[in-house]
Amino acid sequence: MIRWGIIGLGNMANTFAKAINEVPNSKLINIASQSKHKLDSFAKNFKIESINKFDNYIDLIKSKEIDAVYISTLNNTHVDLILECARNNKKILCEKPIGLNLEQANLALEVINKHNAAFYEAIAYRSHPLIKNLLELIDSDAIGEIYKIESCFGFKIKRIKKDSRLFNKDLGGGAILDVGCYPISFFNLFCKNDEQLNLTKTNGTFSSTGVDDESEAEILIGKNIQANCKVSFRKNLDNSCIIYGKRGTIKIPTPWLPPQKSYFEVINKSSYYKKFITCEKSVYASQIETIANLFIKNSTSETNSVSINESIEIMKILDKWRASLIKNNV
Repeated sequence: MIRWGIIGLGNMANTFAKAINEVPNSKLINIASQSKHKLDSFAKNFKIESINKFDNYIDLIKSKEIDAVYISTLNNTHVDLILECARNNKKILCEKPIGLNLEQANLALEVINKHNAAFYEAIAYRSHPLIKNLLELIDSDAIGEIYKIESCFGFKIKRIKKDSRLFNKDLGGGAILDVGCYPISFFNLFCKNDEQLNLTKTNGTFSSTGVDDESEAEILIGKNIQANCKVSFRKNLDNSCIIYGKRGTIKIPTPWLPPQKSYFEVINKSSYYKKFITCEKSVYASQIETIANLFIKNSTSETNSVSINESIEIMKILDKWRASLIKNNV
């Protein structure tokens, strides 16, 4: 059983607290927020005892009542909290992104390795059975050799709030940093052995606050797979993934937030069918159970999670993507 503490009590913390009730290997013990209103309201909603409420993040991290910390604060605070957790022997699940840039991510890596801390980045879809079933189908050679992948994640924000986490540079705003990790982490699933992702081309636009609000990137996976992705705050995109093989195609209509009954479509010259996958748990509960099992050592497979090493690889691409976009728009 993993005893959890949550730092930051926004929307994702509420989602996490609801999902944790679905899994047998985890229990929510401590919560921390700098907002008294959120702290009191959250404690009431999830029946957290007063002794387990903290208005100081460090006090929660140092608590001996918990084994792991879920970091759900603003992007610009992630790295400092990761360092504190590692130094205090706490296991860590941190909301994406791990930090604001590769320099911060490498600092986290250094301290995590120094203290032999367990760390995973919260990119929940990776833990859903949809991904396991998808990879098994591809390994069965159902669509032949893969030569192209398309992926996108975008939603329309009608009103730009310059102080919001999405549009404020200092808080880690921008579409690439906020949702770029989804297509990039998906592409990583197709890297074999020592293959890596290589950014080859970018374009995009910036909002009035100076952060990127829409962008496309072309990426080479290894030597043979061309990957294209798009992220946006300007429009609602298809939010799907399409995998092209020499004998067929697979489309995943809801890759990033798969429902408990999800599916992907398989198309080739002779047939079309839908492969349905049923999961008893929500996508977030699947993530909590998977990560807790890794923490407990009931599982050693990290395919369905994002480890610190993969977080570094993702941030390398996100950094290059943003830098290329800035250069293109100078």
